Amino acid sequence: MREFDYRRAADVAGAVALLGADPDTRYLGGGTNLVDLMKTGVERPTRLVDIRELPLDGIESTPDGGLRIGATVTNADLAAHPEVRRRYPALAQAVLAGASGQLRNMATVGGNLLQRTRCGYFTDVAQPCNKRIPGSGCPAVEGEHHNHAILGASEHCVAVHPSDMAVPLAAFDAVVHYETADGPGELPLAEFYLPVGDTPHRETALPAGALITGVVLPPAPVAARSRYRKVRERASYAFAIGSLAAALDVRDGVVHEARLAFGAVASRPWRALAAEEALTGAPAAPETYAAAADAELAAARPLPHNGYKVTLMRNLVVAVLTELAEEATR
Repeated sequence: MREFDYRRAADVAGAVALLGADPDTRYLGGGTNLVDLMKTGVERPTRLVDIRELPLDGIESTPDGGLRIGATVTNADLAAHPEVRRRYPALAQAVLAGASGQLRNMATVGGNLLQRTRCGYFTDVAQPCNKRIPGSGCPAVEGEHHNHAILGASEHCVAVHPSDMAVPLAAFDAVVHYETADGPGELPLAEFYLPVGDTPHRETALPAGALITGVVLPPAPVAARSRYRKVRERASYAFAIGSLAAALDVRDGVVHEARLAFGAVASRPWRALAAEEALTGAPAAPETYAAAADAELAAARPLPHNGYKVTLMRNLVVAVLTELAEEATR
């Protein structure tokens, strides 16, 4: 056991100052990912700054009709909030699809966004891993990769982002707010996660020492008719092998607006912009949904043992959009 210092932050500025004084310091929210990584030796912080008592645990409407979610809101409280369930049902469904009730009671929104991949090579310190030790290699490319990326990967890393919650946040254009020693800032979720490229160890665009303070969802009427569907290898408490957050606005048999984001297929939640473009203005029909999925998945580059994900995601898009369109006509 490596010794580490523990501090409890009294305010946001104090938390940021504590982290800035030592680059090996980590913020501690629910600890459901960080503590696991400390046990395996992947993370070896010299200090933990507990932020759970900071006033960042609220959910409130914004003046323009969106929703502001504090960084220390637990996953359980997020999923149960009536405005989340009414305005962004796919978000509530995604949170409930992740982990167990006990973990949802501890895990926080900010920590969920920052959770790290569950790739077995990353979590095993006896193995090389470019995400853990830059330049050491990516054994998953030739090794075990059946649940790895088919989109946006590179020869340097083929791991996927494990978050369920981040997938609908990507579909609904969430914006991440943070605080640094230089003041507050914000990042659209579309820019929050960095492309893998040749630097997979650089996972987000957050400035050094930044503390996530919340997430803002802009108003999105289409999100009220949305769904999150997760496919996994066992019935519960398992990470996705493919997931979809989708929202559909159908008027007079034509798709007026669509939002789609894929999960468990890339190093970040994958906003399916090509599919959305193909859907908009097209007839609301299964063949349209299949063509839209094909437009997005044309960029897929599966490895020898994860090509099934292409078919899985295509079928998932068709099934979920068909269900949403049928609901719209009732």
